Amino acid sequence: MDKRKKVFVSGCYDLLHSGHVEFFRQAAQYGDLYVGIGSDRTILHYKNHKTVYSEQERLFMVQSIRYVKEAFINQGDGILDFLPTLDIVHPDILLVNSDGGSEAKRRVCEERGMEYIVLERVPQQGLTARSSTDLKKSPCQIPTRLDIAGTWIDQPYVSCHAPGWAITISLEPSFEIRDRCGLSTSTRNHIKRIWPYQLPNMDPETLARLVFCFENNPERKDGIVSGAQDAIGICVPGLCRHHYDNNFWPDKIESCEDETILQWLESHLVLVPIDARPAGCNVLEGKDIVRAKVQMLAEAAEACWQSIMQLNLMEFASSFKASFDAQVAMFPAMIQGTVQSHIDHWSADPDVLAWKLSGAGGGGYLACVVTDAATFCTNHPNTIELRIRRSGM
Repeated sequence: MDKRKKVFVSGCYDLLHSGHVEFFRQAAQYGDLYVGIGSDRTILHYKNHKTVYSEQERLFMVQSIRYVKEAFINQGDGILDFLPTLDIVHPDILLVNSDGGSEAKRRVCEERGMEYIVLERVPQQGLTARSSTDLKKSPCQIPTRLDIAGTWIDQPYVSCHAPGWAITISLEPSFEIRDRCGLSTSTRNHIKRIWPYQLPNMDPETLARLVFCFENNPERKDGIVSGAQDAIGICVPGLCRHHYDNNFWPDKIESCEDETILQWLESHLVLVPIDARPAGCNVLEGKDIVRAKVQMLAEAAEACWQSIMQLNLMEFASSFKASFDAQVAMFPAMIQGTVQSHIDHWSADPDVLAWKLSGAGGGGYLACVVTDAATFCTNHPNTIELRIRRSGM
């Protein structure tokens, strides 16, 4: 084939995968390959969602593929956003895949004297067929968080009585994360409205602040401010503690990614699924927030952190349970419905050293400190081993 011909293809290439590369390889057999890339603005308006990767990142990735002669960000709009790019490249061939063709594109070729070629989707030999649509159906990779100790201290109406730490771990979404179950699914769902598939690669604390501000935008009408521990717990990898003193945002954030400590936590923490938080559940009913109880919460969280740093299992279990007891003392409605029966059942297991409800309570999961997580989950197949998210994941 005449390699001097110019071949043009266009697409979003947001979730770049092997199917795209194979398409470029096949297209390059017809001549020098030029690629038009949908702009961030066009994708937002045409597909009604933000891109995972910015247009400059996508341009860099596509230009780096050896089959591509040159690539451009399309300056047009809609499905024919590549028309201005055609005036730059002046291609001989417009090439599309079998599900990307249209009569409008065919007419463009007729009007400009270009050849119109449609390729069937055929994966590289030995590889799985890929498409962006299929990838978007794959499980979301946005992490969740588990609060370890100090829950509620991130609300100023609590920390105004005594300052203290909240302790969280960021968890890989390696299990089904159910709504209304205390794993910060509300905050996670807000994140998915901006970044549907994964968190962007940026400073974790800055990212957490952006998420917190997005979730608690000034137009929120329910009068509730979601605690910062949710955004921080999701966005900051590893183990993290954040200190609150009568403000919504912490005055100090400390994180730990020491591999010995993270592996130790993973070996002693499990989640036990229980009934979801019932509809209409209001954990604020009957609350009793006084200085002495908030101080108990703060002291338990401090002891919990120190026990983790020292890898002291029994002290960890004791302070973990003390934090939960302080929470329930302030918010007795955390224990609703069948929650107490689940606590009674699991606390009787000799391998369970301590327990607490995930999140603000009412149902969802029991987080349990156990002697050995792997053995415990083998003996109780419905329970969940945890994988703490590390930086870069």
